[in-house]
Amino acid sequence: MPETKSLYSEVILDHIKNARNFHELPDANLKSHGINPLCGDTFDVYVKVERDRVVDAAFQCECCGISMASASIMTETVKGKTVQEARALYRSFERMLRDPGSASGLRADAGQMPMLELIREFPSRVNCALLGWHTLDAAFDGRESTTLD
Repeated sequence: MPETKSLYSEVILDHIKNARNFHELPDANLKSHGINPLCGDTFDVYVKVERDRVVDAAFQCECCGISMASASIMTETVKGKTVQEARALYRSFERMLRDPGSASGLRADAGQMPMLELIREFPSRVNCALLGWHTLDAAFDGRESTTLD
């Protein structure tokens, strides 16, 4: 019997069960609300940026486990990064998930993001993994809301 790949690695399960930074961030100076209309997931991403550096990041969502795990990893990874570095991570992450032929291309400071690479083998779940990041990018742009198509 062929072995079936599982979408839920130990790291992803840990971030689902013990999501990091899953709370409102009262002193955030950037916030955005994201929606994935295909599945109904919704996100609120909160970011505190000082001198172009992410000092803190948090999120709240009504979402699936993959969205939850990806956003949990996202908030841990972007803290301490400049806005430009965080955006570059998002672009690399999106390219990694959307282009099956691409190499990971994630920077050395990508934290646990490489653990999410296996999501690209489940195309219907790619937008789940990207919604939090897409919403963070909208917050950086000063957009109050965004929709992931």
